[in-house]
Amino acid sequence: MSYHNVRQPRLADVITERLEAMILEGSLKPGQRLPPERKLAEHFGVSRPSLREAIQKLSARGLLTSRQGGGTYVTNDLNSGYSDPLLDMLARHQEFHLDLLEFRDAMEGISAYYAALRSTPADRAMLIKRFEELEACFIGRDPELEAKADAAFHLAIAEAAHNVLLLHTIRGIFHLLEKSIVANLAHLFAKPQSRSILMTQHRALLDAILEGRAEDARARAHEHLVYVEEGLLELERTETRAQRALRRAQALPENQA
Repeated sequence: MSYHNVRQPRLADVITERLEAMILEGSLKPGQRLPPERKLAEHFGVSRPSLREAIQKLSARGLLTSRQGGGTYVTNDLNSGYSDPLLDMLARHQEFHLDLLEFRDAMEGISAYYAALRSTPADRAMLIKRFEELEACFIGRDPELEAKADAAFHLAIAEAAHNVLLLHTIRGIFHLLEKSIVANLAHLFAKPQSRSILMTQHRALLDAILEGRAEDARARAHEHLVYVEEGLLELERTETRAQRALRRAQALPENQA
């Protein structure tokens, strides 16, 4: 019987893989600064030359960048799953907002399901924090701040799901998500009691995740997005009726015989 030599992985390669895993799982976020070289080497229990080599590899792959004034950062636009021009186009065209809601329904429903099954105590603490921030913004009644807090709450659910593809897909449309929520809230808040309904839905979603009720969490995410979608459809119907009435009012009078 012949035996093959077992090659020991190079230390720099091991560190490279560890850092990549931290970026994928969200422990290192786009735009985040890495700890100083000395502290990072101590954290991994390696020499600074080995760490430096790993950082150089990740920089060559476009995952890390160095900034003027010092410091190494995770590439800021790492999660741009859609190009900025496309994001801008989608944000400008109202007819695609319903497409985004359908996409959110699929992604956020499964995120809520897995968050209920997999969230750690740290994840649950973050979800509670994001919900409290959302609640404070709703009381303040600033649609833009509410939209940011709303998007951050849903992103925290994706992080708690511990599925890197789900997480990075949702992160890739995060800015589009914020813009969409701003538009949605502006329309929904014209309806009486909409704020309290939305907060009740978010609370029910949070409770289902915290209590580990996976199917219920998915159902609560779906219920929330259906409410938003129905509100937008009703708004479109109302606007269509108003435009039709305006056209009738502005119609030219018939020629009198």
